[in-house]
Amino acid sequence: MSSAFRMNSAKISHVMGIQRHFMLVNHVVHPVKTSSFLFNKVHSKPFIRLPHFIRKPREYETSLSLFSSSFCSSSSSSSAVAASLSKVGFVSWYLGMIKSWPILTKSVTSSLIYIGADLSSQTIVREPSEAFDFMRTSRMAGYGMIVLGPSLHFWYNFVSKLFPRRDIFSTLKKMVIGQTIYGPAMTVIFLSLNAHLQGETGSEIVARLKRDFLSTMLGAIMYWPICDFITFKFIPVNLQPLITNSFSYLWTVYMTYMASLEKAA
Repeated sequence: MSSAFRMNSAKISHVMGIQRHFMLVNHVVHPVKTSSFLFNKVHSKPFIRLPHFIRKPREYETSLSLFSSSFCSSSSSSSAVAASLSKVGFVSWYLGMIKSWPILTKSVTSSLIYIGADLSSQTIVREPSEAFDFMRTSRMAGYGMIVLGPSLHFWYNFVSKLFPRRDIFSTLKKMVIGQTIYGPAMTVIFLSLNAHLQGETGSEIVARLKRDFLSTMLGAIMYWPICDFITFKFIPVNLQPLITNSFSYLWTVYMTYMASLEKAA
């Protein structure tokens, strides 16, 4: 009886020894299993990130490369230009804003350009003793924000779908419909809306259009075709409003001057 009990005790001790041996080996092979689990639990929370529309989006660098390659396709240094432009933080950020908030970004851009153009126009024509007409500037800013920016967005998207190619013939067709439809329509809206905000009556607005519309359109025919050719031929559609707004700075100086003229007799 006692010998059997001693044998059973020896077997139990042997099994327990084997178990302790495996536990020690397992601890040596995987020494940080528990600690790594705790580490992952502690550090699994994401870092604080800026809102999507403020962050610099890396994926839009391809759009920038597309712009550079399309504009410089005939040049052997197009890849170098694309690489240099992709490092410009503001350009990359602006492309991301256009992608995330296209209408708002283009509207704010138009508004800022109209503000700068109107202030430039006032600086040219005003006397040194005269103060700036900030009410006039606010009208220009509102027009760029509410009317011109959204209209440019939808117009260029419409034209790019109507004539998706960038060959010479398609570019000329875009220029023609721009000069015969969009340009005259926006000129009428600009002159009429600004006159209305200045308190002019319907008959006075008609008289202003009769006096200023043709001269304004003649100036547009002399200025805008080359700008439209560059825009439609070389610029991606998402950047076309920006390039048009850049071209329109000088034109807007002229337009704000025309809008500030006295009432037609």
